Order: sequence, then structure tokens, then C-alpha cells
Amino acid sequence: MQRLWVNIDGDIEELCLPAEIDEVMPGVSWGRPDELFTPSFWKYQSEAQTRRNRYSHHRLGSNLLEEIAVCLLGGYGIPAEIGMAAFERLKREGMLLGDTSEPEIYAQLSQPFGMSGGTRHYRFAAQKSSYLARSLQMAKGIQANEPPRVLRHRLLELPGIGPKTASWIVRNHLNSDDVAIIDIHLHRACVMMNVFEATSDPAKEYFPLETLFLCFAEAIKVRASVLDAIIWDFMRRIGPTARKGRAHQAHQLQLAF
Repeated sequence: MQRLWVNIDGDIEELCLPAEIDEVMPGVSWGRPDELFTPSFWKYQSEAQTRRNRYSHHRLGSNLLEEIAVCLLGGYGIPAEIGMAAFERLKREGMLLGDTSEPEIYAQLSQPFGMSGGTRHYRFAAQKSSYLARSLQMAKGIQANEPPRVLRHRLLELPGIGPKTASWIVRNHLNSDDVAIIDIHLHRACVMMNVFEATSDPAKEYFPLETLFLCFAEAIKVRASVLDAIIWDFMRRIGPTARKGRAHQAHQLQLAF
């Protein structure tokens, strides 16, 4: 048994975890909470952040169409701040109702965005304009309160939306723990823990990998949506450090980031 403590504004709570050599699931040991990227490390982070009421609210849009838009505008190759700036501009212009044309959306996305330190351009403006115009128009007929996996199946029929984006929309809109966003950051973390095989490929094995991650979250008793968000944010922010794996010890970073 491992004993550790969570300090939330002076309120100390004890947290007991299995021994580091015990298995969370076959082939996956708990490890130590002061060693980066172990199951114990993520369990500690999840407990600390949950007590701070962080990473528990995922919605970015006020309705399903807006959630589709913000997730389509983000994703691979698009920095989060640029995706949000694009979303806010289109929302402000009333272009997320499902009746805006591709050229109108493109005219907005192709204009530079003022950011701290200067201006930046939105990548893939033409492609995303096409996806967004068609997807929002088609999505007007989708029931927003469908069961999570039913809703995801419907979203997969929309242009430009694959399993990762569809899962992102569902997780955010329904606050669901029935799906997971298997992106490069989550995949890397799960490979480090041996939850995923190093040769696994989310592009080809998305749903089997999702099942493994959901089983892992259940095994460490953390909501999948919360664990997903914490891992994504942490791995994204530390960048290259994550690629070097467990050689970097937790004292180089704050445990409760």
C-alpha cells in the first residue's frame, strides 16, 4: 500500500493506492506517484484536480452545432488558441446556425487573427470551411440528446468528422464517460504505461484502444472524461519532456500542476 496526501488550500486528505508492483490491469503496474507517467501519477493528479473542481466541465459551445464547430475548427495541426479564436469569430458573426455557405465561412477563416505577440493565420481554412458548412447543415437534423455512442455514430456521417473528433464532440456536449478522445497525447501517455502497445495506431485501431483506455480509467476509479482531459492538458503542455518518458522524475514538475 502506498500512502500520499493531497493538499487543497490547507485541507490535507490522505490517499491510499495499491503497491507500486501491483497491477492495475494485466501488464500494467501502478508504479510510484512521484514518477512521471505512471498510473499512480495520473491517479494522484486526477484526485488533486477533481478536488479543485478542474477538468470536470468540457462544453465549449452552447448547443450541439456550436460544439461540432469548435471541435472541427480545432484538432490536429491547429493550436488550441487559434481554433478557439476562429470559433469565437464565426459565432460572433452568426455563422454557426447551419445556414452559412462555404465561401462566407472561408472569408472569415482566411482573415488573420490578432494574438498576443502579433497576428496568426488559420491553417487549412479552405478545407475546414467546406467541412464546417456542410456538417452544420447536415447536423440540424441530429437529436442533441441521443445516447453517447448513438450520437457519435450519427456524427461520423458528417464531412470531416472521424472517430476522434466525433468522440470529442460527444464527450464535451454530453459530459460523457462512454467515449474517449484518443489523440497523440493520450496515446503517448498510454504507451508509456503499457496500456497501449507501442506499435498501436489510433487511425487504424481507434475503438479497441478506446476500450482499453476506458477499462484503465475504471480500474483506477477516475472518470474517463476527467482523466482524458488531464492527460491531454499535461502531455500537451510539457511537450518534448513527455517523449523522453520516465527518465524525468516528478520533482522537475509540480505534482499538482
